[in-house]
Amino acid sequence: MVDENQLRQWGTKVIDIEKQALDNLYQYIDSSEFAQACQLILQCTGKVIVMGMGKSGHIGNKISATLASTGTPAFFVHPGEASHGDLGVLSENDIVLAISNSGESSEILTLMPVIKRMGLPMISVTGKPDSNMAKLAQLHLCIEVPEEACPLGLAPTSSTTATLVMGDALAVALLQARGFTQDDFALSHPGGSLGRKLLLKVSDVMHKGDELPRVQDNICITDALYEISKKGLGMTAVVDSNNTLVGIFTDGDLRRVIDADVNLRTTPIADVMTKGCVTITENVLAAEALKVMDTKSINGLVVINDKQQPVGALNMLDMVKAGVI
Repeated sequence: MVDENQLRQWGTKVIDIEKQALDNLYQYIDSSEFAQACQLILQCTGKVIVMGMGKSGHIGNKISATLASTGTPAFFVHPGEASHGDLGVLSENDIVLAISNSGESSEILTLMPVIKRMGLPMISVTGKPDSNMAKLAQLHLCIEVPEEACPLGLAPTSSTTATLVMGDALAVALLQARGFTQDDFALSHPGGSLGRKLLLKVSDVMHKGDELPRVQDNICITDALYEISKKGLGMTAVVDSNNTLVGIFTDGDLRRVIDADVNLRTTPIADVMTKGCVTITENVLAAEALKVMDTKSINGLVVINDKQQPVGALNMLDMVKAGVI
């Protein structure tokens, strides 16, 4: 068995080396080339076509996905496949973002005459400023690192980390330059829990119409309990003669009423309801409604319109069913 302390030391050394590589990256992002690359992409009316071989290809795939999800249309094209037909994805308004630590990827260099002939701008990302890819590209982003974390100096480690961070720096700088919002982000992430949190609004989750528990403020507690039981939300909105919300009555209020030995058949609901209850509007994100419930330690909310009239209701179980939690 290998000594545990030795394993931890090796792991820690990798982190130290890669941290040093990222510190070294500041000078390249501070350069004019980084800002120029951002401006070039912002002016692009087509797509950013990302290319890379081997580990650079894996990183390039992630960079293209990050760009696409943050407002910059992007695709990854494998350079090897590009030579056999996939280069047809290129259009006259595109930009090529080519990645190679050595800057001498033969698969990418083979494509450069075609890219040049089409008149497409090319941004190269390499660790060698004097490489052919760096010289032939319109702009060069350097990701040179002091050393690889691999003790053999062979496996791409620090260099791939630096490349990934450079890609993230580009994507986030472009995101902010475009004024990309949370709503924009939601449109490209409709699936899964993230999409539900960013897209679902209260109006999509709430009970409305005949499903909305609602009683007049002059009825007795027993009649209000019938409405709560019928609608199954553990609460009911209480309204006046103008259908304006004046309070809410919940299962918790019922327990307090029973403890106080109040007559359920003769006491008006207005005497025991919770006045000034917490409400929300239907155009708010369901995730925000969940945050309100958590903050206020309540299990449900009445949804109102601009006239303070109840138009819906929802509880914590609705959030669970909708996948917001």
